[in-house]
Parts: sequence; C-alpha cells; structure tokens
Amino acid sequence: MDYYSSHITRLIEEFSKLPGIGAKSAGRLAFHVVNMPMEQVKELSCAIVSAKENVKYCKECFTLTDKELCPICNSDKRNHKEIMVVENTRDLAAYEKTNKFEGVYHVLHGAISPMLGIGPNDIKLKELMERLRGDVDEVIIATNSSLEGETTAMYISKLVKPTGIKVTRIASGVPVGGDLEYIDEVTLLRALEGRTEI
Repeated sequence: MDYYSSHITRLIEEFSKLPGIGAKSAGRLAFHVVNMPMEQVKELSCAIVSAKENVKYCKECFTLTDKELCPICNSDKRNHKEIMVVENTRDLAAYEKTNKFEGVYHVLHGAISPMLGIGPNDIKLKELMERLRGDVDEVIIATNSSLEGETTAMYISKLVKPTGIKVTRIASGVPVGGDLEYIDEVTLLRALEGRTEI
C-alpha cells in the first residue's frame, strides 16, 4: 500500500539507488525536494544533468574534469616526474587538501578484487604503464589499506619495478580498512612523508 503519491514514491525509490542512501534518508531527501522552491529544484536538476553531460576523464590522469586536461595535469608548477596512484577522484581530493603534494596523480577508478570480478584490465593500469614511458622518477602508490588496495599496490609494484622507476607506498599512518577520503589531512600528510620503497 502506497502512503504517498506515486510521484513521491518514485522519487524515494530513485534516491534509494544512490550509494549510502537508505530508505529513511531517501524519504527525507524526497520530502525536502518536494518542499523546495521550484527555482531551487530546477537548479538542482540542471546541475545534475550538466555534470553528467560535461564531466569526463582527464586524458592524462583520468580524474574527473570538464576540460581535456584537469588543472593539476595542466599546471607547470607541479612535478610531473612524481605520480601518485589513487583509487578514485575522492582520494585525489583528500591528498590535495593537504596542500603538500607537488606531484601529479593517476586515478585507477577502482582496485583489483577477484571476489568482485575486478581484474587488472578493469582499472586504469594500462594507461598508467603508458604514462611511465615518459620522464617519471617515482610512482607513489596511495591505494586504500584494504585487501583490494594492498593487492593492487603489490600488482602495480611488480609492473613498475622492471622499468627502473622508484616505487613507494604510503606509510601506515592510514589505518587498515580506512578509506582515504575520510582521513584527516595531518594523517594523510604523515602517510605521504613516511612512504617506503616497495
């Protein structure tokens, strides 16, 4: 039995499909949207459609951007010989908040997970190896401290070491099982500064 109009029920169902949004949160969001002024609802829907239509991968590091190259890859102030490998754009943003890393990034868009059927070909590893043909001194592996993140780190290390490029892993200031996007800047900075060669 529907308690609400079919429009509200559909809105709740759509919000429920978003990650981290349960039935109660979806209901709160749906009622909030219904009670918003029409102009704000239109701005929200336009922002969603615009982001979907205009955001794409940076052709160099594969972070999300609306240009050919993201601002980091496009900057001549960054050290392009030092590449930090992260799992997703949120992890990149977390490191950028420290304002201490002066290199560039490579976003994998996932981690190797045999349990989930995600193999090396399902993430941006081939593209990373392509970048390493250029002038690169160090690859910093900053994948999460989860089983998948560690598996990915070891796999990358085995791929990169034969090239002679220095490979380091962020230090364990990042707790095992912790997602980088939720860790404070000081902990991330300590992990970066305490990185070790692998």
